[in-house]
Amino acid sequence: MEKESIVPSYNVQISHTDNKHLITPVEDSLITLEGTSAHLPYGSSSGTWGISGKGFTEQTGTPVGADIKYYAESENAFYHLKANFPKDKIKELVQRAYAVDESESSDEPMKEFININNEPDYRKKYNAYAKSYYKMSDLIFGFAPKGMVVVWIGFGPTQIEVGQYQAEKITNEAEIKRLKEKYQKTYRVDAALFEELAKEYYLPDESPEKWINYRKKYNWSPNISSDNKNFKLFSINTDYYNGERDILLRPIAGNPSVKERAIPKEIDFFWETGKSEAFEGRIFLNWEKANEAFKNAEKNFKMNIKISADNNSFDIFLNNQPLKADSVRIYKSKRKFKESSK
Repeated sequence: MEKESIVPSYNVQISHTDNKHLITPVEDSLITLEGTSAHLPYGSSSGTWGISGKGFTEQTGTPVGADIKYYAESENAFYHLKANFPKDKIKELVQRAYAVDESESSDEPMKEFININNEPDYRKKYNAYAKSYYKMSDLIFGFAPKGMVVVWIGFGPTQIEVGQYQAEKITNEAEIKRLKEKYQKTYRVDAALFEELAKEYYLPDESPEKWINYRKKYNWSPNISSDNKNFKLFSINTDYYNGERDILLRPIAGNPSVKERAIPKEIDFFWETGKSEAFEGRIFLNWEKANEAFKNAEKNFKMNIKISADNNSFDIFLNNQPLKADSVRIYKSKRKFKESSK
């Protein structure tokens, strides 16, 4: 018997690199597998790379493309994005629910994700008391200078890149005039103010290079250990420069697989070595320095984070080569896990 297809509902976010690179959609349509109508939120981009910080009316339908005409304020230019997302990848992702926290309603070991098509009762099984597995919750667009656009799918705090796309700068004068008039009418900006703001916010030498570089990936995995014989690692949460985020829970956190990952911006991890000995560690990395180290590391390497037996410090290595972080911190943690010391 053929399984029923999953039609996702989700929030759509439009983010940018920073406030000076704000963009505003003028016309937009999301292309869905089911043919349902779906759109971007009203208004301009916001937030930071990969997260707008804004909610919107949920849209429905498996997103397989986008047709967007938008105004790039810092370039005083209109762009047209015509993007086709990889259908097989999208169809696979919308069937997943990613683990974000331990399940209080199931004793099964946590997985990185489950296929909700194979487990239609997953809410009752895993999420009876709180959300442990998140299905697709967000479709996020990131707009960088010169028409660079990146798309991600969010599963609660977990975020996975769909791909990078290139919008074309509109040069047809009649089309520019039409879009400018529509922009002014839609957002109630009079012509004189539009021209004034176009001059004020114009940045002639902006480049998408930084955000293109952020997408570089290497085959690696985090590996966190301690000489303390009572060491228990519970969770690794990583925020990457390319806008992706993931959460690895016990038992996966103890031995993550080596796979393509971007440069981490921040890594948070939780461990215990006994009763009243619960800790959270944080690592903040500089992209340029970390990328140089990752580039020179052996293929299929580990980022080894070695915690001292007294829990007061830790060292970071790429395989056996020291890696200097911008900042490292250790805090006492009050967070409790199923296998926490009683």
